[in-house]
Amino acid sequence: MTVNVAIVGCGRISKNHISALTANFPRAIIKALCDIDESRLVSSIKLISESLSEETAFDNDICKYTDYEAMINDISQESITIDLIVITSPSGLHPTQVIAAANAGVNVCTEKPMATRWADGLAMVKACDFAKVKLFVVKQNRYNPTISLLKSQITKGRFGRIYMVTANVFWQRPQAYYDQADWRGTWEFDGGALMNQASHYVDLLEWLVGPVESVNALTSTLGRNIEVEDTAAINLKWRCGALGTMAVTMLTYPENMEGSITILGEFGSVRIGGKAANKIEYWKFSTSSSDDELVRSSNYEISSVYGNGHQAYYENMLDALEGASTPICDGREGLKSLELLVGMYQSSRNGERIALPLEL
Repeated sequence: MTVNVAIVGCGRISKNHISALTANFPRAIIKALCDIDESRLVSSIKLISESLSEETAFDNDICKYTDYEAMINDISQESITIDLIVITSPSGLHPTQVIAAANAGVNVCTEKPMATRWADGLAMVKACDFAKVKLFVVKQNRYNPTISLLKSQITKGRFGRIYMVTANVFWQRPQAYYDQADWRGTWEFDGGALMNQASHYVDLLEWLVGPVESVNALTSTLGRNIEVEDTAAINLKWRCGALGTMAVTMLTYPENMEGSITILGEFGSVRIGGKAANKIEYWKFSTSSSDDELVRSSNYEISSVYGNGHQAYYENMLDALEGASTPICDGREGLKSLELLVGMYQSSRNGERIALPLEL
């Protein structure tokens, strides 16, 4: 089965998607690109060509669009055959673009966060259900070797009862980062340090440990001229009884310092640190396991905080489209971290503890 793919939004993160797709060639073929900036379309075509091996015949006849509605219309009119639309546009555009893809009868994958509003996330899942198309939400960090190894220890019960969980995201985003585009740092199209930069860590808190019972959050805009928060401090309580904290800031001087997750349990303690949870810094359990020998090999170097899980994510998604696998993060799974994020923002805005799940 060959999957014809359209990528919508050719900014920073699209490079990771292009690399993951070309690594899966000819199983997945990029047939269309869409971005309001023509120069980014040209750059993406060049990157696709460079990413494919010399032995691969590169099809330069990729359809290029500067208007998403025009692309959707061509798909609906069967002027172009697309099996999967990958959305890497600004976060606030995800809901309308996902729903339009669903209405055109096309499977769709959206970058994080799937939406910035709870109601929008629910509407996206409903639209895809109604159209009987698949919705995927990108959570590639679940496939990072360090995180995968940690998840397996939790699944095997090596921690026993989990007592405490902490997550820190101490990164640097200068004012120049937000000034690159009008949508950055806005409530409508971007979201703040929690919704955007730390979104994957919020997801991991729920995916690793389980459903969160309640959150109590403080957020502030301390050092950047933006609408949204650049710093947040959060207390959490999980349904399993564990307590935890999350600290996030984009003001770390002078560069990204830490992306970490620590889990303390009845029979084990683990800390995964580095700049983007890429190094296992502490690993102790009351009993030994062959998994302990994998600690050193699980550490990896990073060139960006995106991690290296996109290719594994795409392999899972393509398998799911073929009916050969269960998606690691479909629309309903994506709603779990969106619900937690929205709960954090509600808590900060209202100055109170927010119980989860949110009311529908």
